[in-house]
Amino acid sequence: MLATLLGAALLGGSRAASIALPAVDPDCRRQLATAGTLPAPACLRQAYAQPSTRWPAPQVDAGVAWQELGPLPGLVAPPDNPTTPAKVALGQRLFNDPQLSRSGQIACASCHERDLAFADGRRVSFGHDRQAGRRNAPSVAMSGHLQRLFWDGRAATLEDQALLPIADPKEMAFSADAAAARLRGDATYRRAFAAVFGNDRIETRQLAQAIAAFERSLAPPPSRLDRFISGRHDQLDDQQLQGLHLFRTRARCMNCHSGPALTDHGFHNLGLHFHGGRRQDLGRYEVTGVPADSG
Repeated sequence: MLATLLGAALLGGSRAASIALPAVDPDCRRQLATAGTLPAPACLRQAYAQPSTRWPAPQVDAGVAWQELGPLPGLVAPPDNPTTPAKVALGQRLFNDPQLSRSGQIACASCHERDLAFADGRRVSFGHDRQAGRRNAPSVAMSGHLQRLFWDGRAATLEDQALLPIADPKEMAFSADAAAARLRGDATYRRAFAAVFGNDRIETRQLAQAIAAFERSLAPPPSRLDRFISGRHDQLDDQQLQGLHLFRTRARCMNCHSGPALTDHGFHNLGLHFHGGRRQDLGRYEVTGVPADSG
């Protein structure tokens, strides 16, 4: 990772960081302000020992609305779907249950495996009758922190997102209504839904709410970077600290990856639209119909 960042930084243009750093000695301030050089680790430790509001200025393009890096905030559940341990447990059971698919062989967890950070490690996922999808399965471990769901943003909430794979003909090839009807035949599910929702009707809305509650619970534990930002400056070694500095400055990663969730929540053309070809994927355009969103 460091080699990639360093290569990008040395090959690309750079803008000298400019910020008043009174706690940093003059030689280190000169290193931090000199374009084309990577400050010594000792200097970086001085600069990054300060609160993140006084870190060296990030290098981003004009007009980019960036946020400083920071620990992930706690998630707040929507008022109509409060999180409870019993609801999360029910959602986890549903997430892992292949009964939600037409064949009875494919679960949400088939493409979002816990051991693979809730993704599947494939170029594209396989679904009903081993059909290959167009896109790879994104991890759902951070899904509660996203503003739009799916690669094209077609779902606004986890509750909206939860049922769409069930109905997708290439994924689970079923319907939410049919899945709910199947579960009503299981007395253990009826008891579980009654305990969580106060009734055992097992409605599609309840399916979505339970699965969403489980996905919302998957926020990762604090990382070494989180602990570093919170003041534990022994959490990053020298090479990692250099990588953090390059990430924020000459590598220009914060053009797209900033804030606590390391994302701008935007949609970008990465050159994977294959326009006019067999694998054409117009991306966000397929949702909005806005020409600028093509690809």
